[in-house]
Amino acid sequence: MEDQAYIGRQPIMDEKQQIIGYELFFRHSADAESAVFEDEFKAYSSVLMNTIGGVDIQWLLGDKLAFINVNEDMLKSEFIELMPPERTVLEVLRSVNPTTAIVERCQSLREQGYKIALDNPQLSTEASPLLQCADYIKIDIQSLNSAELQKAFTQLHVPSVKMIAEKVETDQQFEDCKRIGFRLFQGFHFARPETFTAKVINASFDSVLNILNTVSQDAEINVIEAGFKKDTALSFKLLRYINSVGFGLSFEIQSINHALTILGRKQLYRWLTLLMVTAGENSTPPALMKTSITRGRLTELLGESYFEKHDRDNLFIVGVFSLLDAILKMPMDKVLDKIQLPETVTEALLTREGIYGPFLQLTEACEDANSEKILELAELLQFDANKVNECHISALAWVETLGI
Repeated sequence: MEDQAYIGRQPIMDEKQQIIGYELFFRHSADAESAVFEDEFKAYSSVLMNTIGGVDIQWLLGDKLAFINVNEDMLKSEFIELMPPERTVLEVLRSVNPTTAIVERCQSLREQGYKIALDNPQLSTEASPLLQCADYIKIDIQSLNSAELQKAFTQLHVPSVKMIAEKVETDQQFEDCKRIGFRLFQGFHFARPETFTAKVINASFDSVLNILNTVSQDAEINVIEAGFKKDTALSFKLLRYINSVGFGLSFEIQSINHALTILGRKQLYRWLTLLMVTAGENSTPPALMKTSITRGRLTELLGESYFEKHDRDNLFIVGVFSLLDAILKMPMDKVLDKIQLPETVTEALLTREGIYGPFLQLTEACEDANSEKILELAELLQFDANKVNECHISALAWVETLGI
């Protein structure tokens, strides 16, 4: 495991829960508390270099920003300038001593188009000279009570700086931060359900569920077709999907029956799975929707070398459906009562065990940048850091191409 570092990431979003960027974490070892230590510089450098190709070519974060933790050595190094300036925010760690040279370096990087973020400057005994360079300021809301948070916001916020509330874990905290004036947010609240309340499944969810069940029972094509015909919007989406440029058909498909024949059951099942998380798009926060689809792709990619095609489809479903409890706001066992899924899929969703469980666990550990868990599971599955990182970047790249 020497000279390896794992990538983790967490979305940063606006008040409508639209993702504006990702913080990328680099962890060299299970006990690494912060992103970079001096003796990890080589590993950190190599993983960032490997990532640049992915970020630059296949991902470029779409219109998203990459927030990257940097220590003093990283800040001084030239290769940080290989990152695309218009998409990169350099998050200066609190351990960095704000000398005149460091302030000048930050100003020089900003002139090149990079943005600078400061981490919890309110914890310093005196105002940091780096404040004059800040484009973003992050505040860990868990370390302050409501009055202290309001005070820190008021003291640090100026029109040229965007304030980010970090470690937002509950709906109440999200609302409190908005009231104080924060417009950007980061934390587990956006990927995990906090409380469960019964939620009526809307018509399109209901239609998708019914059709998913008929497909999983290997029903005749006319039965599946009848399900589509009960939901005009769903039929429209199917025809639009199969006639999209991505399919590369030289003729237009005009009937549901023909579309189903061309698509095939496996592809239909996968498309319906995606639709499960996008069907309720008016009520599902975009960040949650995107996280669940990323989970699906990453879980599938991690299991690619272990499983045949059929099982890889199941891995995709395990990943995507692992957040259905948060999306539908009901406990997972209640959600699964409504969908007929293979027992192996159900087991992974309920217990994170079984043949698919470790792959979902590794996906969630990557999402949380939980280095200890990543190392443990990677070892169990005999993956090295490069393999995990490659899958992670590929999954993020793939989701960006979906345009959701």
